[in-house]
Amino acid sequence: MKIGIFDPYLDDLGGGEKYMMTIAETLSKKHKVNVFWDNHEDLTKLAHRFLLDFSSINIVKNIFTTDTSIIKRLRESFKYDVIITLSDGSLPFLLSKKTFIHFQQPFPNIKPKLSNILKINKIDNFLVNSKFTKSFIDKEFDINSKVLYPPVDFYPKDVKRQNIILNVGRFRVKDVTTSKGGQTKGIGDFKKQSVMVDVFKKMVDEGLKNWKFVLAVSVNEHEKEIFKDFKKSAINYPVEFLVNKTNKELWETYSKAKIYWHASGFGEDLNRHPEFAEHFGISTVESMGAGCVPVVINAGGQKEIIENRVNGFLWDTLDQLMSITLSLINDNSKLDEVSKRASASVKKFTKENFEKQINDLVLS
Repeated sequence: MKIGIFDPYLDDLGGGEKYMMTIAETLSKKHKVNVFWDNHEDLTKLAHRFLLDFSSINIVKNIFTTDTSIIKRLRESFKYDVIITLSDGSLPFLLSKKTFIHFQQPFPNIKPKLSNILKINKIDNFLVNSKFTKSFIDKEFDINSKVLYPPVDFYPKDVKRQNIILNVGRFRVKDVTTSKGGQTKGIGDFKKQSVMVDVFKKMVDEGLKNWKFVLAVSVNEHEKEIFKDFKKSAINYPVEFLVNKTNKELWETYSKAKIYWHASGFGEDLNRHPEFAEHFGISTVESMGAGCVPVVINAGGQKEIIENRVNGFLWDTLDQLMSITLSLINDNSKLDEVSKRASASVKKFTKENFEKQINDLVLS
């Protein structure tokens, strides 16, 4: 089979890109797979970041650019047995024998136009990364999408655990407020790293000793200056930043940490803007696979991963985040017990399960 893969955000190095390129890697084992993209270096970075094997994947001219005519896109797509694309909220019209669309996040208030309704009839299946995403996508597009949870790699290390609270995620600015003089006054980060730093600082100010907060972040070039300003907020506190590490390098830290924090969506109106919540929570699953105890916000896809007080903890307020964390810090037996349950509960999210489901879907 000849299969085409397109992700409009391939230069982002995010979870959606890992999802799409794992599909490409999986299908390339038995089929001819072309990735529509013009910058080979972006694929090299992705392979390095997520430890993916692209040796059997071809990179071909991107037919989804705005300067590609509709006629040319249709002509090229006709040559493919299957095309799988990540949607940016829009739907392509293609002539491949089968077409699959993946939604990585909710797109609220996109009421399909007549043209979209016609396109939907040409699409064989819609894939989403969580029930949370599905609840919005199905309503907006009047479809019945299939939940295919993201693939998670597990590389736990046999190392001694340390007094570390960990968060892993992209540093991505949602909004920048500026004064009249044009100077940056603050940042609105998607992953709420600044919120977590402030909570940890408060815990230290109130007496927490011998613990460290580690933020493992990926930072794009255009946001490096804002990230530097953000780091200044943690000066003189036991806060450490790990920048642009590979998955393999991150597992050293996952395996050392005892507690995992996640706060995406905090303080947001998630009914109006569900896209600001964590759509699934790959880093939460990775941390659990390494034995960390997750203490994460009660929002988005996190609720599909965590059974509260069984394999982790869900919180709604920052006071709850602090009190739950301190209760674990002060009770090693409880920490160890939940750690074991967390590790055992995430086996369903393995890459092997993902690969099987993708093969079954494409070949059916």
